[in-house]
Amino acid sequence: MGSTYGDWLREQREAAGLTQQQLADAAVMTRPHIAHIEAGRRIPSKEDARRLDSALNTGNVLSSFRPGADGRPVGSHFETALVFEQQATTIREFALSYIPGILQTEKYARAVLRVGVPPLSDEECDQAVVTRLGRAKILANPVAPVVWALLDEAVLRRPIGSPHVMSEQITHVCRLVEANRVRVHVMPFGMGAHPLLEGMLSLMWFEDQPPVAYVEAMRTGKVHDDPAMVGQFQDAYHLALGDALPLKESLALMRATAKDYGHHD
Repeated sequence: MGSTYGDWLREQREAAGLTQQQLADAAVMTRPHIAHIEAGRRIPSKEDARRLDSALNTGNVLSSFRPGADGRPVGSHFETALVFEQQATTIREFALSYIPGILQTEKYARAVLRVGVPPLSDEECDQAVVTRLGRAKILANPVAPVVWALLDEAVLRRPIGSPHVMSEQITHVCRLVEANRVRVHVMPFGMGAHPLLEGMLSLMWFEDQPPVAYVEAMRTGKVHDDPAMVGQFQDAYHLALGDALPLKESLALMRATAKDYGHHD
């Protein structure tokens, strides 16, 4: 999201002689939330935009020109979600095809990124790998954010890279689980259809902002902050999680799968 919307909001607030805290109070929001919007890091929900318009007497300008109000993806398809990922206190991922980015090893990430269309040059691939591994640094903090991952069994069975790459990658996830840093559940093939079959989903919660959902498909992605829509994604995630294998069984399956790949190397 560009900063134009946030700049305009700041100008209107300053013209009205309000501090961020005063505007937050008038619009029934938090000061950090206002700061994130003004800095271009956050998209206000429809309701937030309506309250801001009311508090600033700006008619429906903030509502009408809210980024993403036209239903199109906001900015580059992952940039906005990446900002949220760094701010989140809780992240719940669902992966249908491959290991979520924040859990990827270097060799696995490189194998995933190599198959892009058009193909990346060696230099572009190196940079993309660095960026992806940089996302995993949020796991360096031993307690925050709280991360859960729900993996379709296809994620474990699809051999990306080589058997060695797969063994190393799944072992890496197992170690994070064993260290109590992340919680991982596997959705077994035997469950058949489940509520998240349509694609990848990331749910994020924050200390001082409403939760968001990020959904992604081929070359497209969208951050949803409408409370009703986010609620539907959360419900679908929790329904699917209820059908997944428990933590211990998921860990045992991952260990066995990593061992199988090790034997095939």
